[in-house]
Amino acid sequence: MGFPAFKYTTPEDYLAMELSAPERHEYFEGSVYAMAGATEDHIFIVDNLTSELKSFLRGKNCRSYSSELRVTTPHFESYMYPDLAIICGKTETKEGVFNTAVNPTVIIEVTSWSTEKYDRGYKQIYYLQIPSLNEYIIIDSLKCKIEINRKLENGSWDKIVMDDINGSITIASIDMNIAVKDIYYGVEFGNSK
Repeated sequence: MGFPAFKYTTPEDYLAMELSAPERHEYFEGSVYAMAGATEDHIFIVDNLTSELKSFLRGKNCRSYSSELRVTTPHFESYMYPDLAIICGKTETKEGVFNTAVNPTVIIEVTSWSTEKYDRGYKQIYYLQIPSLNEYIIIDSLKCKIEINRKLENGSWDKIVMDDINGSITIASIDMNIAVKDIYYGVEFGNSK
């Protein structure tokens, strides 16, 4: 049995395509993937977090960015659009590449049935290679579950899981506590609209 055909796309071709594409795509080592559409609950969660982060970070040395800001890794040819990114200090971009940050401090992804394996697979592998990244947070839109992957001083990663709607999480990089119920405000679990 043979292997499926594989069409390699150069990073330059991918970036040229993104300039005029009506929808966004992500890039991993020669493969291009179309971004999945968001569910209503996914949108609620991202909007809730955006509101909380914008208010909390006002006047501080960190900024939050929506999914329009692309990030890349230094060790692999990859370009990804996280749901939210927090960058502390000056935003550094990849030279010669539009809207592509190289120094996220925190990345937040909201998963759904169509993105769960992707966010915990390719994206997690590539995100955790970013030297500036201190936290990778995965929020489940189908049930109350938040996973915080936090870099330790020795460079390894620790995982904390919160599944209590009455609990809270800490984004340690910015010293922010946020109630889980505020993250999930307006969400009807299992809603796939």
